[in-house]
Amino acid sequence: NSYKMKMSITMGVSQMMFGVVLSLFNHIYFKRHINIWASFIPEVLFLGCIFGYLVFMIFFKWLAVDSSFRAATGGAPSLLIMLINMFLAFGKDIEEPMRFYNGQGIVQSALVVIAVIAVPWMLFTKPLVLYLRNKKRRKYYGQIGSVNGDDDDQSADHTEGGESEAFNMGDIFVHQAIHTIEFCLGCISNTASYLRLWALSLAHAELSEVMWNMGMRIAMKQAGGTGSVLLFAIFAVWAAETICILLIMEGLSAFLHALRLHWVEFNNKFYAGEGYTFQPFSFTTILSDSAE
Repeated sequence: NSYKMKMSITMGVSQMMFGVVLSLFNHIYFKRHINIWASFIPEVLFLGCIFGYLVFMIFFKWLAVDSSFRAATGGAPSLLIMLINMFLAFGKDIEEPMRFYNGQGIVQSALVVIAVIAVPWMLFTKPLVLYLRNKKRRKYYGQIGSVNGDDDDQSADHTEGGESEAFNMGDIFVHQAIHTIEFCLGCISNTASYLRLWALSLAHAELSEVMWNMGMRIAMKQAGGTGSVLLFAIFAVWAAETICILLIMEGLSAFLHALRLHWVEFNNKFYAGEGYTFQPFSFTTILSDSAE
């Protein structure tokens, strides 16, 4: 169970980090370069310094903690307690029973500082840069309007491409605040949500054990002709339960959970739904377009 739980966390953090990396390609494709260093970089730092470090320590514990380590320290330190103490015991030296390596306290304190800095970086950088750009643009078009005799407010509402675009600092800041809160809290809740993979594996193992102990195991203990007939009958019931419960019902449950993890935990790291509107295939639309 411990191995399955750690593998669920590892797979979850890896998939979320992959989703954040996919957002980089969106920023490059749509030429939103401000989002690269105002959103993508702090997101990578926040996710990597906390949960990426947790995944690193999972593999470090598997590789470094052996019988000699347990004998020297009196046991294996808990990763959950280590993650909690990163914040509650910030800046304190880690004692021997809970220490994985020398200098662990300094490294963890530095990671917490970077993760905390990434939050205001993600929250304030983009609105401030857009505000300064808009202020500079308004000043530029205001000078052009004064030369041409146009109204300052009217000329200040134009962008470089000549299109009218009203700048609202409040809306931009609220949108960025929502994005920051959702990402920071989502990293915690989404990582915990990937534990459903461990829960599904645990439920499958328990159901299999119960069906075996309450059915086939009892029938196989019976001897003689009666045992053979009983084994034949119980095997039919056990096979039907295996197909209906373990394969069909649990297969559907695993599919729904995997679909949910892809749609919520993975897609919200890069998907924004700002592309083209989906238009289903239609002969009527094709004929009308060709006629025009």
